[in-house]
Amino acid sequence: MNTKGPPENILSLKALAHDAPLEPGVYIMRDRENRIIYVGKARVLRNRLVSYFSGAKDIKTATLVAHVESIETIITANEYEALLLENTLIKQHGPKYNINLKDGKTYPVIRITAEEFPRIFRTRHILEDGSRYFGPFPNITAVDTMLDLIDKLFPLRKCGSSRNSRGGPFRKRDTPCMYYHIGRCEAPCCGKIDAAAYGLHVERVEKLLAGETESLIMELTEAMHRAAGEQRFERAIRLRDAVTAIGELSAESAVVDFDGEGRDYIAWATEGVFTTFTVFSMRGGKMTGRELFRTRSAAEEEESLETFIAAYYVPDRPPPPRIYLAGESRDFSGLDRWFTGQFGRKPELYFPGENSPEEDRRHRAILAMARQNAREDLRQRLKERGAGPALDELVRALGLKTRPERIEGFDIAQLDGKHPVASLISFKNGVPDRKNYRYFKLRTVVGMVDDFAAMREAVRRRYSRLIREGKELPDLVLIDGGIGQVNAAQGVFKELGMDSDVVGLAKRDEELWLPHARQPVRLSKRSEALKVLQFVRDETHRFATSFNQRLRSKDLFFPVLESVEGIGPKRAAAVMKAYRTLSAIAAAPPEDLAERCGISPPAARAVRAAAKLALEDQEAARRRLTRGDTGPDAYGKTDTGISLAAEAAEPDYSP
Repeated sequence: MNTKGPPENILSLKALAHDAPLEPGVYIMRDRENRIIYVGKARVLRNRLVSYFSGAKDIKTATLVAHVESIETIITANEYEALLLENTLIKQHGPKYNINLKDGKTYPVIRITAEEFPRIFRTRHILEDGSRYFGPFPNITAVDTMLDLIDKLFPLRKCGSSRNSRGGPFRKRDTPCMYYHIGRCEAPCCGKIDAAAYGLHVERVEKLLAGETESLIMELTEAMHRAAGEQRFERAIRLRDAVTAIGELSAESAVVDFDGEGRDYIAWATEGVFTTFTVFSMRGGKMTGRELFRTRSAAEEEESLETFIAAYYVPDRPPPPRIYLAGESRDFSGLDRWFTGQFGRKPELYFPGENSPEEDRRHRAILAMARQNAREDLRQRLKERGAGPALDELVRALGLKTRPERIEGFDIAQLDGKHPVASLISFKNGVPDRKNYRYFKLRTVVGMVDDFAAMREAVRRRYSRLIREGKELPDLVLIDGGIGQVNAAQGVFKELGMDSDVVGLAKRDEELWLPHARQPVRLSKRSEALKVLQFVRDETHRFATSFNQRLRSKDLFFPVLESVEGIGPKRAAAVMKAYRTLSAIAAAPPEDLAERCGISPPAARAVRAAAKLALEDQEAARRRLTRGDTGPDAYGKTDTGISLAAEAAEPDYSP
């Protein structure tokens, strides 16, 4: 496809496309001189980028791809924001291959004028006169539908202007116009309404445009269904279009907000010694771009942030008046003095929660988008680097026999000896290998609490089978526990003649225990080796606990169903087999429940009611747990009807 560039570059770009984010966003293509030659948007970035490197292409696309040297992506919250950001970046950079694809128009906005009796209309012109603006909106049809709805709901003046123009001055009149007589205006021109009462209408419109639409959407949806039931289909279609328009236009934009004061938003993501900082810049009320910076440091987060800020802002790139930072509020008095010394002024530093609720919501949305971009870059960075250095560090720190390219982890989960299970997860080169995840329903420790015996059973069953089948053994086995569990596993290794290394990771102080050790090994909290082991440990814990909860759910469900008169163990089992979760039972129509489970309609209604009550009890228990209550009812009462199939490989109960 690329006859001018090296084939290796096309392969590299194709690999990058296949690993692009699955979120909506904007992609930026650059040539060999690092010039932006194309800006595009996508609902799913990966799918769009992959399409450039698969199948036959027209001449225009083939020419573009032939000149692409690198591609970067900017993740946005939704496709709408991707469209707005794309529009801004095209106007800002004028990419060569966008020129014939865009008409250069500005998307319309809805303007509420700064007058005693404001008007509301659509415009493409932004004036610095105190007016309030909402948008911009790429969907002009939805804008007009919304404005028609506002006309019908709120009797605001229309005199002296049209919806598509700035109009003339407000004039007093002796008699009201037609709009007053048909209920579309309260005639402020004739003194029929004062400014305060008129302002209440304007305030409601602002709330509608700002996204406070839940009650209105419910009313319109009910009216739509009534109209459809009465076969008034034209009215139902108009109401449907109104609901759609509200949904499209009521969300605030994080990439365009008409706040002309310059701002930067800084967020970051950290893994071990690696940190990626993201800076989103807002200038003239529009997001003008995103910058990524990769650092490597063993310093604490606050020190790393201060160092980055001091390096980022230079005379050629001075700080804007306001800088918004992700994370918790902290004291940056030293940074304030640095700004003053370097630039003769200091910007205002803000953290989430330090503004009004309305402002804070908008700033949090931008910071969340910045953090998501930082996390995505860090993911790519760690993938490019691989787990090799961390695994090498493990060899040195623990004195392992070999580089642990295959790590398997065990965890035990049980409740007072009931439903004891072990989870086994497998990592290959630091990456989860989910097809080799396993569950073990333990047999020798039912009815008692003996973590050592449980560990011996799980380890023996796993590796006796692998040895019997001649399959690959792990280089390192990680035990979630201390010296006792480690020695239990090591004893089984000795019986089986295994040569694999084993280490335990104790939750308290994150200590590492080797077999028969008198003292644990302690690694730095920022150690890459420790991060790998923590990842393995946390995954085993999640996997074991999830399965244990699913087993316990049966004990929670059956008494609920059997409490209904006429429902015994067999019928309770039939109901559970048909619906699997309490939530599904509570949502089932009684007639469907009766037919599928072979029970009477009154019994079906009673079963559904019992399920609903049980769910309410579980929700109350969940709230108590959230508050920190520790009473006897605070445990074990969560909705456990959640499938684990998507969490990992299909459950494989090894013998």
